[in-house]
Amino acid sequence: MEKKERIKWFTEARFGMFIHWGLYAIPARGEWVRSFEKMSHEDYMRYFNEFSAEHYDPKAWAHLAKKAGMKYAVMTAKHHDGFCLWDTRFTDFKSTNTKANRDLVKEYLIAFREEGIKVGLYFSIIDWRHSDFPHYADRHHPMRDDKTCGNENRNFNRYLEFMHGQIQELLTYYGKLDIMWFDFSYGDMVGEKWKAKELMEMVRRLQPDIITDNRLEGSGENSGTILSANPALWAGDFACPEQMIPPSGIQNELGEPIPWEACITLNNHWGYSSHDKHWKSAEMIIRMLVDCVSKNGNLLLNVGPDSKGRIPSASIAILEEVGKWIADNGESIYNCGASEYSKPEWGRFTKSVKDEDKIYAHIYEGQAGAVCLSKLAGKIEKLRLLSDRSEIMLCNDYWNLSEYKEHAFFFLNPQTHDSYPLPDPIDTVVEITRKH
Repeated sequence: MEKKERIKWFTEARFGMFIHWGLYAIPARGEWVRSFEKMSHEDYMRYFNEFSAEHYDPKAWAHLAKKAGMKYAVMTAKHHDGFCLWDTRFTDFKSTNTKANRDLVKEYLIAFREEGIKVGLYFSIIDWRHSDFPHYADRHHPMRDDKTCGNENRNFNRYLEFMHGQIQELLTYYGKLDIMWFDFSYGDMVGEKWKAKELMEMVRRLQPDIITDNRLEGSGENSGTILSANPALWAGDFACPEQMIPPSGIQNELGEPIPWEACITLNNHWGYSSHDKHWKSAEMIIRMLVDCVSKNGNLLLNVGPDSKGRIPSASIAILEEVGKWIADNGESIYNCGASEYSKPEWGRFTKSVKDEDKIYAHIYEGQAGAVCLSKLAGKIEKLRLLSDRSEIMLCNDYWNLSEYKEHAFFFLNPQTHDSYPLPDPIDTVVEITRKH
């Protein structure tokens, strides 16, 4: 399948759930805890011996994702610590050997597919547990400063056989996957260092419809050759800026738009962090999602379940509120992208991909008078408040607007001739149908 065809569903979906879950949920200080604290393998094993996941209910996760309006999900099959959430034959460091004794990936895939949600797996191409992965002097390895952990007897090709074998396993025994989300390259650990050509040929052979990110050669710091006129075979189908939204979307060096998603946490950690209460509000999430769509991008929003398998209640409350807004305004998100109009001072525009005559005004700020639709005079057939389809009238003939002939105007509160307070203070969406 050609890239344009296989990526189509992704650019229509626009909103996804990222799930970071593993042994690191027990120390509850984030998924990089072993690296940050330079924790030995022996010290980290105590979490393996505790992991029980007794409240893991992927059906509840999937139901929440659907309720929030998310169209796809990506879960960590394996993070950098090497712990596997599926019944892999390549290592004993896996969930089926813990007290949980469950193939957590299998259950996740079944549950999300049943809800009609596209499914993806995150897979770390680095592995701090594997004996053949560089330890001493590696930029990120927990034993990077320990000279007794030298690399003289480590065989990186043997590590690659292991890594490729695990990916082949996931692509072979778990049904159709929609996304393979690789993470991540750095320094000289990039591209063909991972035998990326051979790896991607295997991926395409086993799952021709799957899409991949760009981190076999990129990271959150750079996008790699996906931005070039001639991207590498392993450049990926989409870019994935991390913890930020690009100022104006993403294009390659030819000026062509590149599919992308911003991956962003709900608080300040990917993995569960018991002390991190710095939650983003539903308002902020909704506006980030709109911002992404207005720039031809997606939002992949992360949740970090605790060690028992429960998504934090604060995360649930936020996602449910986001879902209520999407239930009324989803038409301005799904199958939408950037419009040809500049970002307005009061919010954002999104545009329907399927109906070129429909654009959506996302109004964040109330106006003292009318809302101005710049350069749209004479081009509008009708206006509707998207949440309830109620009619909104143009007011270009109002006495103080008559000299601004090139613009279109409307009042959100015609009785008082103003546009505050907004019907929806988070984001009031007006559907604009243009004349043919």
